[in-house]
Amino acid sequence: MGGPLLTTSETLQSHLVVQLAQDKLTATLQFNVADEKFSCTLSQLEEFLKSHGIRHGIRHDILSKIVQCPSAHFYSQHVIAQGEPPVSGEDGYIKYSYDMNEGVYRPVELEDGKIDFKEVTQLKNVRRGQLIAERVMANQGKDGIAVTGEPIACRNGKEAYFKIGKNVVLNPEQTALYATIDGLITLTDKSKINVFPVYEVKGDVDYKIGNIDFVGTVVVRGNVLTGFKIKASGDIRIVGGVEGAILESDGSIEITGGILASNKGSIKAARNVKSSFIQDSNVTAGEDVIVSQSIMHSHVRAGRNVICSGAKGLIVGGIVQAGDRVVARTIGNTMSTATTIEVGVRPELRAELTELRAQNKQAADNLDKTEKALNLLDQLVAAGQLSQDKLALRMKLSSTKRATIEEIARAKDRVLEIERSLEDTDRARVDAVNVVYGGIKIVIGRYIRYVKDTAQRVSFRYSEGDIVMAPYV
Repeated sequence: MGGPLLTTSETLQSHLVVQLAQDKLTATLQFNVADEKFSCTLSQLEEFLKSHGIRHGIRHDILSKIVQCPSAHFYSQHVIAQGEPPVSGEDGYIKYSYDMNEGVYRPVELEDGKIDFKEVTQLKNVRRGQLIAERVMANQGKDGIAVTGEPIACRNGKEAYFKIGKNVVLNPEQTALYATIDGLITLTDKSKINVFPVYEVKGDVDYKIGNIDFVGTVVVRGNVLTGFKIKASGDIRIVGGVEGAILESDGSIEITGGILASNKGSIKAARNVKSSFIQDSNVTAGEDVIVSQSIMHSHVRAGRNVICSGAKGLIVGGIVQAGDRVVARTIGNTMSTATTIEVGVRPELRAELTELRAQNKQAADNLDKTEKALNLLDQLVAAGQLSQDKLALRMKLSSTKRATIEEIARAKDRVLEIERSLEDTDRARVDAVNVVYGGIKIVIGRYIRYVKDTAQRVSFRYSEGDIVMAPYV
């Protein structure tokens, strides 16, 4: 005696399996019983999918084929619904009238192998009233649709904002930035946009010139001699060499003739330091130190990278520290001269983190006081006792509250960004493009490795509680 007859919905339920992808953008159908007697109509199959929540992007052509010949589809999985993925909005950005990306300085190599250091980077000069930069607005994203019919939220583009420096002005719409003086466009610390006038020395910085302290960019078409000091709010560009002098810049420092300091003086830039060579010197850069020949017996610090990868590309002796990466063709020498390379260390970020937390606490206290004052004024409104001057105060306090909330949000975003970067050792690495000799001390974060034997083309990275040596790629 046969069993009870099943309804079509029960048959579909027992014969078919519907699976929904984790992102809800696809749904698949598969037979779990290969029953030659199986049959259903297209509308029954569509109704079955709806009972499983599948309502959008259904592929009726695939369903028709399954209905027409079920047995041909017993042993394969079929995508029977396809959703629409969300489209992220494009971030806004600042479009400069000049290319502000500073490429690696590459001196010209002549046929006889000598290097020509007479080439000087063209200065980004502007006239008063000239357009410096425009703000390109972010785009809104487009929500996606899941196969269940639900919307999938998109990410809207993030707006970019001008970081206003000296001698620049915004238009009323806050979409364009103009120069207020004739001078040089210079990006200083934290990407502030400035226009600085240029001070040029046509010769050496010596007793004839004296020390220089200038709110702008300094160009020296000669050497900077031992004992002299140049301080600039903009860039410092030296066409000659630097001896044991003190150079301090809120922008970048470029020295075509190299640094031979005899362990006197110091070089410090908020952004980049570029030089043909560094010897017996003390050099600090907020971003990158880029050297075309060699770093010898010096203390070099960079917030991001130290790059010494020219034809010679040698680092030997002293201490070289970088937040992210140190790369050189050759590290150390056959005499095993003591050389220390440190990466993944960014003390300036820890200082900024402490400062931001203090600012956030102060802003939270100010917000609390503002909200208490507003509550008091709101009570006066309810009682009909708000005078004209109190009304003006209420408007001012409301504006202050909005500004403080925005300030706290920005500071919190920056705190999270710094905390992530301090924990991130993935980018920290030391690369020997050609060879690393014994006698080298490698430090990544709080981990140390001593290199005992010579190795060719290697990269040192942190992995699972240790510093590992892998082939350089």
